[in-house]
Amino acid sequence: MSESSFQKDVLDELGDEKLTEIAGLLDTDTDGARDTVEQTVSAMTGTLQEKADADDDDEVRQAVAEVAEPPLQGVATLGGGLGGMLGGGMMAGVLAKVSKPVANAVSKKTGIPAPAISRVIELLIPVLLAVFAKRAAAGKGAGAPTAGGAPGAAPGATPGAAPAEGGGLGDLLGSILGGGKK
Repeated sequence: MSESSFQKDVLDELGDEKLTEIAGLLDTDTDGARDTVEQTVSAMTGTLQEKADADDDDEVRQAVAEVAEPPLQGVATLGGGLGGMLGGGMMAGVLAKVSKPVANAVSKKTGIPAPAISRVIELLIPVLLAVFAKRAAAGKGAGAPTAGGAPGAAPGATPGAAPAEGGGLGDLLGSILGGGKK
């Protein structure tokens, strides 16, 4: 399923060192840290998908469109283009805004204190941005604009443009979450 694939990509991007750091923050082993990261990523992407599906949040719309831009175009280049920071500006802000409700939800589910989950989310935001950017680039043919025929691209999606109508934003986010396999 695309969500577990996305979670795997996040765990791969985290690497053993960061996973061990998260385990230390949570006072658990790496398996416990992995489970918490998976639950947190699932909650964050689910919240983003809900906001995208609601299609009434211009900030989310712009952040998703920014992440979906091919590398080295538009304002995405202001992030430096390294370490997955393409489109990091707006999407980082959106992720930061959803972090508190996500931390509370994951805390209720796991019993881990919300402040500890918030610290994990702080570590995860740059990783999520890196995975979003990699998947968006892979879905766009690594920067080659296409007319919607690229694998993982939303039909009719134009780089840098907000999705047209009716669920387009949710489709675009879905293509980033589900597309661009390594």
